[in-house]
Amino acid sequence: MSSDQHTLLSHRVPDLGALELLLAVARHGSLGRAARDVGITQPAASSRVRSMERQLGVALLDRSPRGSRLTDAGALVTDWARRIVEAAEAFDAGAQALRDRRDSRLRVAASMTIAEYLLPGWLIALRAERPGTAVSLLAGNSAAVAQRLLGGEADLGFVEGLSIPEGLDGTVIAHDRLVVVVAPSHAWARRRTPLTPAELAATPLILREYGSGTRQVLDAALAFHGGLARPLLELSSTTAVKGAAESGAGPCVLSELALGEELSARRLVKIPIAGVRLRRQLRAVWPTGHRPTGPARDLLSLTGRES
Repeated sequence: MSSDQHTLLSHRVPDLGALELLLAVARHGSLGRAARDVGITQPAASSRVRSMERQLGVALLDRSPRGSRLTDAGALVTDWARRIVEAAEAFDAGAQALRDRRDSRLRVAASMTIAEYLLPGWLIALRAERPGTAVSLLAGNSAAVAQRLLGGEADLGFVEGLSIPEGLDGTVIAHDRLVVVVAPSHAWARRRTPLTPAELAATPLILREYGSGTRQVLDAALAFHGGLARPLLELSSTTAVKGAAESGAGPCVLSELALGEELSARRLVKIPIAGVRLRRQLRAVWPTGHRPTGPARDLLSLTGRES
């Protein structure tokens, strides 16, 4: 069927509300009782039937003081209407089943910092709102999160890089700051002046791997100061980077969100740095054109997003 025929059909066939009203008239033999059954006034019901008759070009009801009786054409149209309404009810039941299946699970992909330090609180709040939704969390670096989303393996993602990865849309949910930390035994822990960007760039650091949001921000911030020196160590998790720094292996640069306990206990010491901005945006992301729905939309609303 051509697109023109589809368009014309929508003008020639009454809408579901009108067909449901016609079926109610057939059940009750009264336009007034049919109107009450479908929740509209009798004048509105009369207007809807007249509109249907004009649309179809045939009389559907014989009206009299004793009630409303279907004409022969009205009886035939009612039989057709019953099949259409039953098909619509089956369609609605199928759509509800799809929504129920969607709402029964939520697959989240998140970069390491967000997965470890922000998501647990959001997921606890989501469970209170949707106790029947099973949530799975895939943690990885920001590049891996983008791959999961684009591959259909996740419904909602969270990243911490400089920009939204290609193929995704997103919104800022928070801001984060990267800080330089060392073990208390490190020489930097005793210095009285802030680090310069050039000093940080020239120093071999304990770093996260390429593809991580932390590494992206650090690379960009120090690009105009000689770029990062060859890493002392390159590790794939925040916990591993902190552990190596605590052991005295060398300095590292991590999210302030991830360092609360270590800084409070003075297992690591924050080193001031001047002349460089180590601030980043944390984002929720999803495939372009597919804004979150269901549990994913509810989780997004719990993040307190900024835009």
